[in-house]
Amino acid sequence: MSSSGTDSTATESTETKGTESQLAPVTWLFGGSPPQLAVPEELSSPSASTPQPPTTVAREQVREPGLSRDGFERISTVSMNALTRRGMSAEEMGDYLASREFDEGDIELECERLLGVGLLDDVALAETLVRTLRERKGLGKSALTAELRRRKLDSDAIAEALEELDTDDELGRATEIALKRAPQLRSLDRATAQRRLGAFLMRKGYSGSVISAAVSAALSPSGASSSGPVFR
Repeated sequence: MSSSGTDSTATESTETKGTESQLAPVTWLFGGSPPQLAVPEELSSPSASTPQPPTTVAREQVREPGLSRDGFERISTVSMNALTRRGMSAEEMGDYLASREFDEGDIELECERLLGVGLLDDVALAETLVRTLRERKGLGKSALTAELRRRKLDSDAIAEALEELDTDDELGRATEIALKRAPQLRSLDRATAQRRLGAFLMRKGYSGSVISAAVSAALSPSGASSSGPVFR
């Protein structure tokens, strides 16, 4: 039994060797050794065969220095936001941007840009302020001048906005205000009423000559209405 098993194993070994000996060697047709195929670097690197975790996309794209979220320069965004709240003179805008710690050169360029597109206009702002302050507060020329200067408007813009105000306009407006104020002075004697009404008009910014004429018109019997003051 053992002899038969050994013969069988030997026979299989002999057949295998015979089969291997029958295989012809591979010969490169053009002579020499077969060429080595170039493997792309990205495929040959260890990481090419290893799955890489997905990259995390930032919520905000990287912005260039000096640009805000909306693509404008930050200084432009700040100035535009300020102008949406109220009109500003060129000097007011410069002071405001300086308070936000922008560079002087950038401030100058931004103000020039705003002036160029008409978003800063001292003349237009001065005219708007004159009209609004006269209608809402009844201010006279000197008070208007003080307010325009406080707003740091250009002196030429102030002069241009006020040149349309003549003496007749001032007197008419002052008289209108005095007539509305006079009934509140009915309990006073005439001298006190004149003094207080004159002081009231002075605070409104009217000149002395205009005040005198307006007070006389408002407190005279012919100027007062039937509901006007009755002095003691």
